[in-house]
Amino acid sequence: MPTRPSQSTEEQALRWEERRRSVGARIRELRLGQEISQEALALESGLSRNMIIGLEWGKKSVAYERLWDIADALEVPVSALLNEPTSPAKYEAYRGGRRPMGA
Repeated sequence: MPTRPSQSTEEQALRWEERRRSVGARIRELRLGQEISQEALALESGLSRNMIIGLEWGKKSVAYERLWDIADALEVPVSALLNEPTSPAKYEAYRGGRRPMGA
């Protein structure tokens, strides 16, 4: 089992990236469904707003203990964060804004 990004295979890195995107999209979906701002979720969960943004875009990962903090703030079981989002992301983040997925 690799412990550093340089020790993982390309396939493994792609799998992890997809998982980060999926969990992030699910967090965003649950947050928007409850009409909670990123700032409010950050305050409730003890994370920074920038971390919430990075998680939602699948650009950042977080210690699994923090998933419980996010789930508690959203008042859902932590397993709800691991479910596939019901609607796939249409945009991806990049420096300068966002662009359609795959562009």
